[in-house]
Amino acid sequence: MKITAVETCVVSLPFDMGGPKPAFAGKPWTTLDVLIVKVETEDGRTGWGEAFGHAAIPATKTAIDTIVAPLVLGRDAGDINGLSRQISHALHLLGRNGSFLYGWSGIEIALWDLAGKRAGQPLYRLLGGRDPGPMDGYASLLNYGDDALVSKNTADACAAGYRFIKLHEVTRPAVLAAQRAASTAAIMLDVNCAWSPQVAREMAASLAGDGLYWLEEPVWPPEDVHGLASIRAHGIPISAGENVAGVFGFKSLIEAGAIDIAQPSVTKVGGIGEMLRVFDLCQTHGVAVAPHSPYFGPGFVATLHIAAARMEKPLIEVLWLEMEANPFDPWVRAKDGKLSLPHGPGLGCEPDLDVLRRYQVGEAMRNEWRAH
Repeated sequence: MKITAVETCVVSLPFDMGGPKPAFAGKPWTTLDVLIVKVETEDGRTGWGEAFGHAAIPATKTAIDTIVAPLVLGRDAGDINGLSRQISHALHLLGRNGSFLYGWSGIEIALWDLAGKRAGQPLYRLLGGRDPGPMDGYASLLNYGDDALVSKNTADACAAGYRFIKLHEVTRPAVLAAQRAASTAAIMLDVNCAWSPQVAREMAASLAGDGLYWLEEPVWPPEDVHGLASIRAHGIPISAGENVAGVFGFKSLIEAGAIDIAQPSVTKVGGIGEMLRVFDLCQTHGVAVAPHSPYFGPGFVATLHIAAARMEKPLIEVLWLEMEANPFDPWVRAKDGKLSLPHGPGLGCEPDLDVLRRYQVGEAMRNEWRAH
């Protein structure tokens, strides 16, 4: 079935993050903005995808609308692997990471949604998996810079049923505050590439006895795989990968001995097919995978399906906040700290179009194929 249309739109969702909302990329972060990608085929079916994301949305949306969508129109929607090779090669002069790859990721997720709908199977079954039942989520707290708020939100996440909690802080006192509030929950620390290798080694030494479940992206820049590898000497499991360009980026991390846990991001890395290749690579090297998934739409739902199909013990990242509404409710929310799979064909769920229209900002952009 040929691809007949690609449409992008942005939904802007009010939210409460349990503390003052920070600035992000130089702008106030007052709403959750989600870049939704809709792909249509000549048989009248529609697939839904999500492209990264956050403050990058204007660039990613422009990349899809002006470059990526025109490249896929009229192409075979079922040839996902072939399209991925061809589109990635066509785009490589524009950068092997960033908005063009994010844009293709959103389209590729929608193509898998379509593939499942044509097969009449949910994505996790199409990928050879099963429904594992409710999957553990981990509450991914925002950055507060305030140990009292760290303690409060950690306690609230525990009360909400989470047994795993991730901080976005850069100090040991914040970790200790969370641990005091956490009861029996495991604590992870993500510092978003905050430190030079030397400072990261010093911080890892100070945190070595604190029982962190993992330490995420401790080194700047994220390409310094050997600097990252040096942090593992302190015995804390090291995770990274949300900033990596595709399977060969993860190959570099693994060959350098830099990570214990790989964190591919389906809306950034090239979509579901590339995620599966990362899983295969990690499996052959004994490296665990914990997908990066602070998303709020089809990217999050796709992560659930991939985890169900490929992970022995799924652990799903859930951004700790309360959305006013979401077109993909209830599948993008945890209940008692756990996530459930939708069982319909493809991604298994359709957006609530009324909610989508209510929170849409700006105009949808539509590229259409005309057969000659």
